[in-house]
Amino acid sequence: MADRTLFIIKPDAVSRGLVGRIISRFEERGFRILRMRMFTFTRDQAEDFYGVHRDRPFFGELVSFITSGPVVAAEIEGRDAVAAVRLMVGATKSNEAAPGSIRGDYGLGLSENVIHASDSAKSHEHESGVAFGRP
Repeated sequence: MADRTLFIIKPDAVSRGLVGRIISRFEERGFRILRMRMFTFTRDQAEDFYGVHRDRPFFGELVSFITSGPVVAAEIEGRDAVAAVRLMVGATKSNEAAPGSIRGDYGLGLSENVIHASDSAKSHEHESGVAFGRP
C-alpha cells in the first residue's frame, strides 16, 4: 500500500544547489512526487510548522534557520513512505548520519542538515497543511 509523506529541502541545501540531487534520490527509490513548491517560510508559518518544539530551547534557532532563505517542499507517495524516507534522510545530527543517507552525504551540522522529513502520518498532515495551505 502506498503512503504519503512530506520532506522539506532546507535553505542550506537550496543555496548549495543540492535540490536536484536530493529529489532524484526519492525518484530513484520509486517515490512519486504528488506536489512540490519552492517558497520562503514566514515567521508565522515556521512557528506553526515547528510548533511541537515550541517549549524546547532550540525552537528560536529552528525558526530562524528555516526562514533564512527559500526551501523546497515535496509531498511524495510510495511504499512505507514515512519510514523509508526517514531512513533515507538519516540522523538529525549530520555527523551521526550514516554515509549514504542524505544528511550523511550533504549535511554540515545540526542546523545545516539539509532536509526535514515528517516523522509520522499525523506530522505529514500538519506539515503539508503549513507548506501547501490547508484545504
